Amino acid sequence: MIVVHLTASTFLGGPERQMLGLARHLDAGIRSAFLSFAEGGRCAGFLQAARIQGHPARMLAHDTPRLLGAAREITAELTRLRAGVLCCHGYKADLVGRIAARRAGIPAVAVSRGWTAENLKVRLYEWLDRVNLRWMDRVVCVSQGQAAKVCRAVSPERVEVIRNAIDTKRFADIDRRCRQRLQSFFAGPRRRIIGSAGRLSPEKGFGIFLQAARRLAARDPSLGFVHFGDGPLRKALEHEAEAAGLEGVFVFAGLRPDLDRFLPFLDLMVLPSFTEGLPNIVLEAFAAAVPVVATAVGGTPEVVEDGVNGRLVPAANAEAVADAVLDVLFCEERRRAMGDRGRKRVRDEFSFVTQARAYERLFAALVPQRTEVPVQREVA
Repeated sequence: MIVVHLTASTFLGGPERQMLGLARHLDAGIRSAFLSFAEGGRCAGFLQAARIQGHPARMLAHDTPRLLGAAREITAELTRLRAGVLCCHGYKADLVGRIAARRAGIPAVAVSRGWTAENLKVRLYEWLDRVNLRWMDRVVCVSQGQAAKVCRAVSPERVEVIRNAIDTKRFADIDRRCRQRLQSFFAGPRRRIIGSAGRLSPEKGFGIFLQAARRLAARDPSLGFVHFGDGPLRKALEHEAEAAGLEGVFVFAGLRPDLDRFLPFLDLMVLPSFTEGLPNIVLEAFAAAVPVVATAVGGTPEVVEDGVNGRLVPAANAEAVADAVLDVLFCEERRRAMGDRGRKRVRDEFSFVTQARAYERLFAALVPQRTEVPVQREVA
């Protein structure tokens, strides 16, 4: 069987890593191929990573606003590849992919990772996505929290929960020089370094983390804060950090392909989101044995256990974030134990092997194997 993944990739991020990880772990009888809308050429990094892994990968010639042309192009690709299933990732892929899959005569699966409501334009697209999901053959949700939202629009019998996964081997080899490199980001040495990572957009709540950092720095000037990622709020947050006197203390490190090398040397990870599906960065932090302070939204409580491998706090509450950070950092032995329990949790429950078996069952239900007609041999 050929499974084709359709997306609108802008860089090699969390969803793209999920697709590639799944492709690596599927049964040998299931092959994967990848199509992406061009997104101004930004999809090239993801498609190159897919090719390096040995999968067919192609940038579509048609993109917004030529979506009907894109549907025809995708239909032709599905036919050429003799695809058995189309997996759609994101609202544009869902809308156009469903049309193309119907024309190609194959089932369409939407993978729902969460809705951000980032701005008016995105809210409109996400509303269209909710309507469109009703006609998909299956909707895979990455968490029970996201499934609860999807089931308001989609019949529950067509909704499956298959969680995001993490390869803990990514953090098996640790280069201890990276702690010194991490220290070099700051104006001076930091006793403890607290990190965050993700797109700097409103729904991620990193302004709350900045407010918490201001409180924490006042209580303990030896702390350092670093954010990995970029986005539309970066300039505003940099100005806010400077105005709060955190220049050289709260560092914006930007998008970095070597984030995995730094994660194990963070003392704590903070995720202050207002909404989430199931956050990859929490899985990555736990795989690196780093405890997490996160808001209790979406699927996050399905990974972070309050007081066990991290702390859960209410959304939009900087004081609660600051108090939880101090609670985790208060005892080094407890902090390390939380990180170890986080690593065990993702190793036991969030592996790509577990994810792949769940997808294999889904594909088997959607595309039952044809019964082979035995060849009649002539009797001599």
